[in-house]
Amino acid sequence: MAKIFLSMSGEGRGHATRVRALVEALATDHTVRVFAPGDAHAFLAPLYAGTKVEVERLPGLCFAYNGQQRLSYPATLGGLLRYLRELPATLDRLTAAFEQERPDLAITDFEPALPRAARRCGVPYLSVDHQHFLRTYDLSTLPARLRWRAAYMGWIVGAFYSGQVETVVSSFYFAPLRRGCRRVTQVGVLLRPEVRAARTKNGGHLVAYWRKFVDERVLQALEQTGLEVRVYGLGARPPRSRVTFHPVSEKQFLADLAGCRALVCTAGNQLVGEALYLGKPVLALAETNNFEQEINGHFLQASGAGAAVPMRRFAPSDLHGFLAGLDQYRRRIRPERLDGLPEVLTVLRRHLPERRHAARQVAKPQLVAA
Repeated sequence: MAKIFLSMSGEGRGHATRVRALVEALATDHTVRVFAPGDAHAFLAPLYAGTKVEVERLPGLCFAYNGQQRLSYPATLGGLLRYLRELPATLDRLTAAFEQERPDLAITDFEPALPRAARRCGVPYLSVDHQHFLRTYDLSTLPARLRWRAAYMGWIVGAFYSGQVETVVSSFYFAPLRRGCRRVTQVGVLLRPEVRAARTKNGGHLVAYWRKFVDERVLQALEQTGLEVRVYGLGARPPRSRVTFHPVSEKQFLADLAGCRALVCTAGNQLVGEALYLGKPVLALAETNNFEQEINGHFLQASGAGAAVPMRRFAPSDLHGFLAGLDQYRRRIRPERLDGLPEVLTVLRRHLPERRHAARQVAKPQLVAA
């Protein structure tokens, strides 16, 4: 049994969902301690209350939005500066935890403090996230505007941390790796046990999900379809014709997703990957100024399994065209590689102490004449 420290970004639920899949798979055989900021802590702490999995709050970085519901880079930068002021104290706290518990391995999902403390204490660490596609994927097929943004964001991703023993990129798309990339493994999205076990059907309703807000034009277009639409992420609201608003419920959301006709959502990697695994076409609306989501949308559209448009450019015709092409999108969905959890666990086991020890014990092969 190994002891593993695990941290993640606190932005949205995608990171927390990915980490939950890891924890569920690891906790039966290993001791797992989770360090989670923001939304991730709020999501994970109640799930593991009273279990042997400890979830501890950690300061984190989050996007900030302005009054026009756009990603605000100045406000996000202000949050980064506050985080950096707190970072020395955070590192001291994490270092004390490393020295006290002496974990065998650390895993980070795009969280910068834990790998720095791990390096300080000589503990190997893995990177398991989606964002490192910006450092490892060949993105030459992107439009020029997004290529420039990807290069800039890739520099930021590299500044988060380096020195990991291996990089695992979890994604619903698999672009070729850049020339010279080493110790990089591409896997699908990390699926919760409930998603892997879900029974799907092609029902008559749509599911929509947004984390904070949505353009009013999108809601009007959904209302005008005349279809039943179950909206999550915006909180409980009065219904609008056949558009109903539901509080976040992991169990009910998954049931609605597994039984829906299609999904309309932001272009986050984890949810899009889960929907495609369940055979659901996706219309992805990237948040304004969220260029990572725009890149996700580009690859979704290129796969033929869905459609994508930045939310700021949304028009009702985008939704109507998407609904008209659902049969074609379904035929293009390839769920076989989208379950990335088995491959991730194979990578992790390579770096756990018993496997490293066993590798050292393997006898050197002898050369035998042909």
